[in-house]
Amino acid sequence: MKKNILIFFLSVSILIIACSRVPLTGRRQLHMLPENSLMSMALTSYKDFLSSHELSNDTKNTQLVKKVGGKIADAVTQYLKQEHKSKLIKDYKWEFNLVEDNTPNAWCMPGGKVVVYTGILPYTKDENGLAVVLGHEIAHAIARHGNERMSQQLLYQLGGVSLAVAMKDKPQETQKLFMTAYAVTGQLGVLLPYSRLHETEADKLGLIFMSMAGYDPHHAIEFWERMKRMGGKKPPEFLSTHPSDEKRIQNIKEFLPTALKYYHPNH
Repeated sequence: MKKNILIFFLSVSILIIACSRVPLTGRRQLHMLPENSLMSMALTSYKDFLSSHELSNDTKNTQLVKKVGGKIADAVTQYLKQEHKSKLIKDYKWEFNLVEDNTPNAWCMPGGKVVVYTGILPYTKDENGLAVVLGHEIAHAIARHGNERMSQQLLYQLGGVSLAVAMKDKPQETQKLFMTAYAVTGQLGVLLPYSRLHETEADKLGLIFMSMAGYDPHHAIEFWERMKRMGGKKPPEFLSTHPSDEKRIQNIKEFLPTALKYYHPNH
Protein backbone atom coordinates (compact mmCIF):
# COMPACT_ATOMS: atom_id res chain seq x y z
CA MET A 1 0.00 0.00 0.00
CA LYS A 2 2.76 2.42 0.97
CA LYS A 3 4.63 1.52 -2.19
CA ASN A 4 1.57 2.29 -4.33
CA ILE A 5 1.12 5.65 -2.61
CA LEU A 6 4.79 6.46 -3.20
CA ILE A 7 4.50 5.57 -6.88
CA PHE A 8 1.38 7.72 -7.15
CA PHE A 9 3.05 10.79 -5.67
CA LEU A 10 6.18 10.18 -7.75
CA SER A 11 4.05 10.04 -10.88
CA VAL A 12 2.21 13.23 -9.96
CA SER A 13 5.53 14.98 -9.28
CA ILE A 14 6.90 13.92 -12.66
CA LEU A 15 3.74 15.10 -14.39
CA ILE A 16 3.96 18.52 -12.75
CA ILE A 17 7.67 18.98 -13.45
CA ALA A 18 7.62 17.71 -17.02
CA CYS A 19 4.49 19.45 -18.31
CA SER A 20 4.84 21.80 -21.27
CA ARG A 21 2.44 23.33 -23.77
CA VAL A 22 1.78 22.59 -27.44
CA PRO A 23 2.42 25.61 -29.70
CA LEU A 24 -0.73 27.45 -30.83
CA THR A 25 -3.20 25.10 -29.13
CA GLY A 26 -1.76 25.68 -25.64
CA ARG A 27 -2.61 22.15 -24.51
CA ARG A 28 -0.53 20.88 -21.59
CA GLN A 29 1.42 17.72 -22.28
CA LEU A 30 3.97 15.45 -20.62
CA HIS A 31 7.59 15.61 -21.85
CA MET A 32 10.09 13.58 -19.86
CA LEU A 33 12.59 12.97 -22.64
CA PRO A 34 15.39 15.17 -24.02
CA GLU A 35 14.80 15.96 -27.68
CA ASN A 36 18.48 15.57 -28.61
CA SER A 37 18.41 11.95 -27.42
CA LEU A 38 15.24 11.27 -29.35
CA MET A 39 16.66 12.90 -32.48
CA SER A 40 19.68 10.64 -32.25
CA MET A 41 17.47 7.56 -32.00
CA ALA A 42 15.29 8.90 -34.80
CA LEU A 43 18.22 9.46 -37.14
CA THR A 44 19.34 5.86 -36.67
CA SER A 45 15.85 4.52 -37.36
CA TYR A 46 15.44 6.86 -40.31
CA LYS A 47 18.69 5.69 -41.93
CA ASP A 48 17.76 2.05 -41.30
CA PHE A 49 14.39 2.63 -42.95
CA LEU A 50 15.88 4.29 -46.04
CA SER A 51 18.48 1.55 -46.38
CA SER A 52 15.73 -1.06 -46.61
CA HIS A 53 13.28 0.88 -48.80
CA GLU A 54 13.54 2.08 -52.37
CA LEU A 55 13.50 5.81 -53.02
CA SER A 56 11.07 6.72 -55.79
CA ASN A 57 12.53 7.28 -59.24
CA ASP A 58 9.63 9.60 -60.03
CA THR A 59 11.62 12.80 -60.33
CA LYS A 60 8.59 15.08 -60.69
CA ASN A 61 6.81 13.88 -57.54
CA THR A 62 10.04 13.57 -55.57
CA GLN A 63 10.81 17.22 -56.27
CA LEU A 64 7.22 18.16 -55.43
CA VAL A 65 7.48 16.46 -52.04
CA LYS A 66 10.71 18.33 -51.32
CA LYS A 67 9.25 21.63 -52.55
CA VAL A 68 6.04 21.45 -50.51
CA GLY A 69 7.76 20.10 -47.43
CA GLY A 70 10.42 22.77 -47.63
CA LYS A 71 7.86 25.57 -47.96
CA ILE A 72 5.90 24.41 -44.92
CA ALA A 73 9.04 23.79 -42.84
CA ASP A 74 10.36 27.27 -43.71
CA ALA A 75 7.05 28.88 -42.81
CA VAL A 76 6.85 27.06 -39.47
CA THR A 77 10.48 27.86 -38.69
CA GLN A 78 9.87 31.54 -39.38
CA TYR A 79 6.74 31.56 -37.23
CA LEU A 80 8.49 29.91 -34.28
CA LYS A 81 11.34 32.40 -34.61
CA GLN A 82 8.90 35.31 -34.48
CA GLU A 83 7.26 33.81 -31.39
CA HIS A 84 10.66 33.25 -29.73
CA LYS A 85 10.07 29.49 -29.72
CA SER A 86 12.87 28.40 -32.03
CA LYS A 87 14.21 26.09 -29.33
CA LEU A 88 11.32 23.72 -30.13
CA ILE A 89 13.10 22.76 -33.34
CA LYS A 90 16.67 23.41 -32.29
CA ASP A 91 19.05 21.28 -34.37
CA TYR A 92 16.25 20.16 -36.72
CA LYS A 93 17.53 19.41 -40.21
CA TRP A 94 14.51 19.00 -42.42
CA GLU A 95 14.66 16.29 -45.04
CA PHE A 96 11.86 15.03 -47.29
CA ASN A 97 11.89 11.76 -49.21
CA LEU A 98 9.44 9.87 -51.41
CA VAL A 99 9.66 6.07 -51.18
CA GLU A 100 8.17 3.36 -53.38
CA ASP A 101 5.38 1.78 -51.35
CA ASN A 102 1.73 1.29 -52.27
CA THR A 103 0.55 2.02 -48.74
CA PRO A 104 -1.20 5.41 -48.46
CA ASN A 105 1.09 6.69 -45.75
CA ALA A 106 3.51 9.35 -44.50
CA TRP A 107 5.40 10.13 -41.29
CA CYS A 108 7.73 12.64 -39.66
CA MET A 109 10.35 11.97 -36.98
CA PRO A 110 11.93 14.38 -34.48
CA GLY A 111 14.74 16.21 -36.16
CA GLY A 112 12.63 16.88 -39.25
CA LYS A 113 12.99 13.58 -41.12
CA VAL A 114 9.89 13.14 -43.29
CA VAL A 115 8.91 10.24 -45.55
CA VAL A 116 5.99 10.13 -47.98
CA TYR A 117 4.88 6.87 -49.60
CA THR A 118 3.98 6.81 -53.30
CA GLY A 119 0.73 5.07 -52.32
CA ILE A 120 -0.72 8.28 -50.95
CA LEU A 121 -0.13 10.32 -54.12
CA PRO A 122 -3.36 9.19 -55.86
CA TYR A 123 -5.22 10.80 -52.96
CA THR A 124 -3.18 13.97 -52.58
CA LYS A 125 -3.64 14.51 -56.35
CA ASP A 126 -1.62 17.72 -56.50
CA GLU A 127 0.55 20.19 -54.60
CA ASN A 128 -2.33 21.33 -52.39
CA GLY A 129 -3.27 17.80 -51.33
CA LEU A 130 0.36 17.06 -50.57
CA ALA A 131 0.46 20.18 -48.39
CA VAL A 132 -2.40 18.73 -46.31
CA VAL A 133 -0.44 15.54 -45.64
CA LEU A 134 2.92 17.21 -44.99
CA GLY A 135 1.36 19.90 -42.81
CA HIS A 136 -0.28 17.17 -40.74
CA GLU A 137 2.92 15.14 -40.33
CA ILE A 138 5.08 18.19 -39.56
CA ALA A 139 2.48 19.11 -36.94
CA HIS A 140 3.06 15.80 -35.14
CA ALA A 141 6.76 16.66 -34.90
CA ILE A 142 6.27 20.29 -33.84
CA ALA A 143 3.74 19.26 -31.20
CA ARG A 144 6.13 16.54 -30.01
CA HIS A 145 3.39 13.95 -29.94
CA GLY A 146 5.91 11.12 -30.09
CA ASN A 147 7.79 12.48 -27.06
CA GLU A 148 4.50 12.76 -25.20
CA ARG A 149 3.45 9.22 -26.03
CA MET A 150 6.85 7.76 -25.19
CA SER A 151 6.94 9.72 -21.92
CA GLN A 152 3.58 8.24 -20.98
CA GLN A 153 4.81 4.74 -21.78
CA LEU A 154 8.03 5.22 -19.82
CA LEU A 155 6.00 6.44 -16.89
CA TYR A 156 3.45 3.65 -16.88
CA GLN A 157 5.42 0.69 -18.25
CA LEU A 158 8.94 1.32 -16.99
CA GLY A 159 8.15 3.20 -13.78
CA GLY A 160 9.06 6.71 -14.89
CA VAL A 161 12.80 6.10 -15.19
CA SER A 162 14.94 8.39 -17.32
CA LEU A 163 15.64 7.59 -20.94
CA ALA A 164 19.31 6.92 -20.16
CA VAL A 165 18.43 4.42 -17.43
CA ALA A 166 15.79 2.78 -19.62
CA MET A 167 18.27 2.42 -22.50
CA LYS A 168 20.85 0.90 -20.17
CA ASP A 169 18.63 -1.46 -18.18
CA LYS A 170 15.96 -2.32 -20.72
CA PRO A 171 17.29 -1.46 -24.18
CA GLN A 172 14.93 -3.70 -26.14
CA GLU A 173 11.83 -2.47 -24.34
CA THR A 174 12.93 1.15 -24.75
CA GLN A 175 13.61 0.73 -28.47
CA LYS A 176 10.18 -0.83 -28.88
CA LEU A 177 8.60 2.12 -27.08
CA PHE A 178 10.45 4.48 -29.40
CA MET A 179 9.33 2.69 -32.54
CA THR A 180 5.74 2.72 -31.30
CA ALA A 181 5.88 6.35 -30.21
CA TYR A 182 7.39 7.54 -33.48
CA ALA A 183 5.25 5.41 -35.71
CA VAL A 184 7.72 3.28 -37.65
CA THR A 185 8.11 -0.49 -37.38
CA GLY A 186 11.51 -1.94 -38.13
CA GLN A 187 10.54 -4.26 -40.96
CA LEU A 188 7.56 -2.65 -42.65
CA GLY A 189 7.78 1.07 -41.96
CA VAL A 190 4.06 1.11 -41.26
CA LEU A 191 2.63 4.15 -39.54
CA LEU A 192 1.33 3.18 -36.13
CA PRO A 193 -1.70 5.19 -35.10
CA TYR A 194 -1.53 8.20 -32.84
CA SER A 195 -4.36 8.80 -30.40
CA ARG A 196 -7.47 10.59 -31.56
CA LEU A 197 -6.44 13.59 -29.45
CA HIS A 198 -3.08 13.79 -31.23
CA GLU A 199 -4.67 13.29 -34.64
CA THR A 200 -7.21 16.05 -34.14
CA GLU A 201 -4.50 18.37 -32.87
CA ALA A 202 -2.26 17.54 -35.84
CA ASP A 203 -5.17 18.21 -38.20
CA LYS A 204 -5.67 21.68 -36.73
CA LEU A 205 -1.97 22.56 -36.58
CA GLY A 206 -1.49 21.13 -40.07
CA LEU A 207 -4.17 23.46 -41.43
CA ILE A 208 -2.39 26.41 -39.85
CA PHE A 209 1.03 25.33 -41.10
CA MET A 210 -0.09 24.81 -44.70
CA SER A 211 -1.84 28.19 -44.53
CA MET A 212 1.37 29.84 -43.33
CA ALA A 213 3.11 28.39 -46.39
CA GLY A 214 0.54 29.84 -48.78
CA TYR A 215 -1.69 26.79 -49.31
CA ASP A 216 -5.45 27.19 -49.06
CA PRO A 217 -6.60 25.00 -46.11
CA HIS A 218 -9.95 24.37 -47.84
CA HIS A 219 -8.12 21.67 -49.81
CA ALA A 220 -7.97 19.57 -46.63
CA ILE A 221 -11.68 18.83 -46.96
CA GLU A 222 -11.22 17.54 -50.52
CA PHE A 223 -8.27 15.36 -49.48
CA TRP A 224 -10.06 13.75 -46.54
CA GLU A 225 -13.15 13.20 -48.69
CA ARG A 226 -10.98 11.23 -51.11
CA MET A 227 -9.46 9.25 -48.24
CA LYS A 228 -12.95 8.55 -46.92
CA ARG A 229 -14.08 7.10 -50.26
CA MET A 230 -10.95 4.95 -50.42
CA GLY A 231 -11.40 3.53 -46.92
CA GLY A 232 -14.29 1.17 -47.56
CA LYS A 233 -14.91 -1.44 -44.88
CA LYS A 234 -11.27 -1.56 -43.82
CA PRO A 235 -9.70 1.86 -43.15
CA PRO A 236 -6.18 2.43 -44.51
CA GLU A 237 -3.20 2.83 -42.19
CA PHE A 238 -3.41 6.60 -42.48
CA LEU A 239 -6.92 6.52 -41.00
CA SER A 240 -6.80 3.67 -38.47
CA THR A 241 -8.06 4.65 -35.00
CA HIS A 242 -8.24 8.25 -36.19
CA PRO A 243 -11.41 10.28 -35.71
CA SER A 244 -14.26 9.02 -37.88
CA ASP A 245 -14.27 10.42 -41.41
CA GLU A 246 -17.40 12.47 -40.79
CA LYS A 247 -16.14 13.81 -37.46
CA ARG A 248 -12.73 14.68 -38.86
CA ILE A 249 -14.14 16.54 -41.85
CA GLN A 250 -16.60 18.36 -39.59
CA ASN A 251 -13.79 19.37 -37.24
CA ILE A 252 -11.78 20.68 -40.18
CA LYS A 253 -14.71 22.72 -41.48
CA GLU A 254 -15.23 24.24 -38.04
CA PHE A 255 -11.54 25.08 -37.67
CA LEU A 256 -11.11 26.61 -41.13
CA PRO A 257 -11.88 30.21 -40.03
CA THR A 258 -9.02 29.99 -37.53
CA ALA A 259 -6.60 28.49 -40.04
CA LEU A 260 -7.50 31.09 -42.66
CA LYS A 261 -6.21 33.84 -40.37
CA TYR A 262 -2.73 32.53 -41.19
CA TYR A 263 -3.33 32.13 -44.93
CA HIS A 264 -1.16 34.27 -47.21
CA PRO A 265 -1.78 33.23 -50.86
CA ASN A 266 1.35 34.95 -52.17
CA HIS A 267 3.69 33.41 -49.63
